Amino acid sequence: MSLSSPSLLSSPLPSPATVLSKKPASLRAVPSGTARRGVRVVAAAAAAAPPVSAASRARPSAAEVARTVVELAPSGTLSVVGPDGWPLGVGARFVADAAGAPALCLAAAEVAVPDAPSSFHVEFRQSGARTPQCTMLGALTKPSDESVLKKLSTRWQKKFGEEIDQDLLYLISVDRVLHMEDFNEDGMWVVPSEYTSAEPDPLRNSAEDFVEEFNSKHAEDVHRIYSIYVESDLQVADVKMIWVDRLGFDLHVHSGEGVFAVRIPFSRDVSDEKGVKSSFNMMSHHAWEVEKSYASPEFEKVQFLKKVR
Repeated sequence: MSLSSPSLLSSPLPSPATVLSKKPASLRAVPSGTARRGVRVVAAAAAAAPPVSAASRARPSAAEVARTVVELAPSGTLSVVGPDGWPLGVGARFVADAAGAPALCLAAAEVAVPDAPSSFHVEFRQSGARTPQCTMLGALTKPSDESVLKKLSTRWQKKFGEEIDQDLLYLISVDRVLHMEDFNEDGMWVVPSEYTSAEPDPLRNSAEDFVEEFNSKHAEDVHRIYSIYVESDLQVADVKMIWVDRLGFDLHVHSGEGVFAVRIPFSRDVSDEKGVKSSFNMMSHHAWEVEKSYASPEFEKVQFLKKVR
């Protein structure tokens, strides 16, 4: 890389094992020989939101992730117990209403039974690397209010680009919510009121585009950020971004010891493409400065990685 600052870059789910160290706010300057052992969390001047604490900025809540998964997934699996006592599951396309309750298109009379105890399972594969999931327990209801049907029809048109037969629409209540970060992960029960009041991530519809661009066009910057912002002795073969959200991004680190997940937080909440570009570019520039011993890191490093494979 030349001595000029990196060019402005164009523009992910979280691992519970990621922990941020608690170092004092003011640190003495570090000699250039040890510069890579610290990190300065760069304040994104372009971000309008006020700074937030390291603990709260690290990752979206389980309720927010569940809402995001439900917004992004195009289909799910509805499961009911049939008249013969056997469990029956069928795939169904759906949209979510304003509170995150799924509205399903059901043509199969065997499962479209109002008030029957049901579960609806949805999942969304992130960049081919992780599959967060959400299972809602509740009961099917047949919406009859014209304003509700109109809103659901509008959402359907926006999501699928086609009209929906309103006679086939069924809502499933959200009585219980189980969130899973990925396959082979423990589930977490989410309080229904927290689920319905949470907002889906504002970057959800463009996250995959950000990930694709960073990994394909700025792989060197992704690797450099990992090297400077993470405390690790791994012999790294490759680093891939797998998701980005308003609070930061997730990396998969490939080494001879396996694949490890690590979470890198933004210094501020971002809500749009401009915020992602500014935050990532400033982090990349600072990492380059530290690598070249032009600057001394001043804040915390991410301390732990979680083995996922």
